[in-house]
Amino acid sequence: MAVEVRLPTLLRTHTDGAGSLQVNGATVGEVFAEVVEAHPGLKGQLVDDAGSLHKFVNVYLNDDDIRYLDGLDTKVGENDVISILPAVAGGS
Repeated sequence: MAVEVRLPTLLRTHTDGAGSLQVNGATVGEVFAEVVEAHPGLKGQLVDDAGSLHKFVNVYLNDDDIRYLDGLDTKVGENDVISILPAVAGGS
């Protein structure tokens, strides 16, 4: 089933400028695997070398942070939207 993956501007350089992608998969992890297969420049941007969600990105399924769901094993359904946002840190 296809879900929409929305990408921040920072990652669009790896998708020829596309701000969103239609991707198939049953879980967030499967969707990310498809995204990386189609756009190899995103390898290492979404998941780390151990296969865990990269700590410098926040991922939302619809309005829910997947870290509080089942992480990369979170199931996705038709018409769901996965939004990838860069983590913001710092300040004084």
